Amino acid sequence: MAAFISAVSAELGGLTGKRADSYLQEAGIEASNIVGGTFDADGRFAEAELDAYLDAIGPLLDPPLVTTAANLRETGLLVGKRATLAQPSVLFDLLVRSDAKAGTTRAHVYYERALRLAHVAAAIDLVPSLDEITAIDQFRTTMLSCLDANGVPRPGQPAGPATATPPAPPGRPSTGDGGPAGPPVAAAGAAPATVTPDAPAPEPARPIAELLAELDALTGLANVKAEVRRLTSLLQVQQLRAERGLPVIETSHHLVFTGNPGTGKTTVARLLSQIYHSIGVVTRGHLVETDRSKLVAGYVGQTALKTEQALASALGGMLLIDEAYALARGGDNDFGREAIDTLVKFMEDHRDDIAIVAAGYPTEMQSFIDTNPGLKSRFTRTIFFPDYTDDELVTIFVNLAAKNGYDLSDDGLAKVRQMIGAEPRTRGFGNARYVRNLFETAIAHQAMRIAPMSDPSNEQLATLVADDIAPVDA
Repeated sequence: MAAFISAVSAELGGLTGKRADSYLQEAGIEASNIVGGTFDADGRFAEAELDAYLDAIGPLLDPPLVTTAANLRETGLLVGKRATLAQPSVLFDLLVRSDAKAGTTRAHVYYERALRLAHVAAAIDLVPSLDEITAIDQFRTTMLSCLDANGVPRPGQPAGPATATPPAPPGRPSTGDGGPAGPPVAAAGAAPATVTPDAPAPEPARPIAELLAELDALTGLANVKAEVRRLTSLLQVQQLRAERGLPVIETSHHLVFTGNPGTGKTTVARLLSQIYHSIGVVTRGHLVETDRSKLVAGYVGQTALKTEQALASALGGMLLIDEAYALARGGDNDFGREAIDTLVKFMEDHRDDIAIVAAGYPTEMQSFIDTNPGLKSRFTRTIFFPDYTDDELVTIFVNLAAKNGYDLSDDGLAKVRQMIGAEPRTRGFGNARYVRNLFETAIAHQAMRIAPMSDPSNEQLATLVADDIAPVDA
C-alpha cells in the first residue's frame, strides 16, 4: 500500500514539478479503488479484508473512514468497486498520455505497483477466489489496452521495432537473433535448448512483465494465455503470503497440455518454466523436453535409471513429456509403467523444485492420468491448446518470414492463404509446424529461383512470391 502511494505520488510530482506529497490523497484514492475492486470481485467481504481496508485505506480518505468491519459491510461502501478495475482511471490515463508525448514510462510504475497491490489484496484470503484472480487479470488487460491505444510500449516490451535480420541461408531459418538456427525455428516462438545435469549456472530470473509481454505477443491462444496469466497471479499471491509467514495451501505446479501438434505447447511451457523461476517456484527455470523413447528402456531396471536421469536434468526447472500417454500404452507388463512409477516418486521427493508438463492428445491424456492415482492427485490442471485458425496460421507465416528477413509479395501472401486453407484439418494436423515447413519449402524454392540471376537486388533476395510457395511434400 505505502509503496504504491509513494511511487505514484512521486511520478505525479515529477510530471507536474510539484512536491510528491501534494498527491498523497489522489494516490490514496487510487489505492482504495484497486483494493476495494479486488475485494468486491467475488461479492464476498471477509472480516480480514474489511479490517485490512479500514486499517490501510481508512486513514487516507477525506474525511478518514473510522468505523467497524460490520458497519462497513452494512453500508455497502465497497459494493460495485470491481467496476473500477474494468476501465483505466483518470490518473492512469493522464500518466499514459504524458508518456505518449514525452517518451517516458511513468505509467509503467503505476502498472507494476498497482498489480502488486491487487495481488497483496488477494493474498489476505488463504485461497484467493477465481473471481478475484480473474478481476486482476482484467485489470491488467485494461491498463495494457490503454497503453496500446496511446502507442506506449507495454512493460517488458521493447521500446521500438526489432531490427530486421538479413535472410538466412536457404533451408536454415534464422532464430531471430541474427544467426542461423540449428534445428528449425518453432513458428510460435524460439525452441528451448535441452539442459543436461552438467549445464552451466542458471541465468538470472527474467521480470514477470517481460515474460508476460512475450506470452501476449504469441499469435492466437487467447484462452491459453488467460490460463497462464491466472496461474501466474495465483502463484504470486501465494508467494506474498509465504513471504509474510502466512499459511499457504499447497498448489500443484504440474500441468497437462492437450491439443494437436504445433499448437504452441512447447513455447508456452518454455515461458511458464521461466515464470516459475521468476516467482520462486523453481530455482533454474530451464525446460527439458523428453518422450517415451528417452524414458523407457528394453531391459528390467533400466527404465527407472533413464527416467531418473531425465528428471534430474530438469531439476530446478520443467520437464515436458511429449505424447506422455505413450508411457501407458504397453499394458501392465510394459516398462512404461515403471517410468510412470518413477515419475510419481520423483515428483513427491522433489516437489519444491521441479514442474512436470505432460502433453498430448486430449482423450489419450485423460487415459494416461487415469493409470496411476499419483498422477491424478498431481496433475490437477489441464490447459487445452486449440488448432489455429487460417488467419492465425497466415499471421504465423508472415511473422516467421519477417523474423528471418523476408517479405511476401501480394500474390505470395494470397498463395500462402490459399494453401493453408486447402490443407486438410485431420487429426494430427501440424498447425504451426506445418506453417514452418511451408516457409522452409518456400525459401528453398526462392533460392532455386534466384540462383540463375547474375546480380539479384536486395529486394529480390528478400521477397517470396507466389511461385515460391509450394506444397511441403513437393
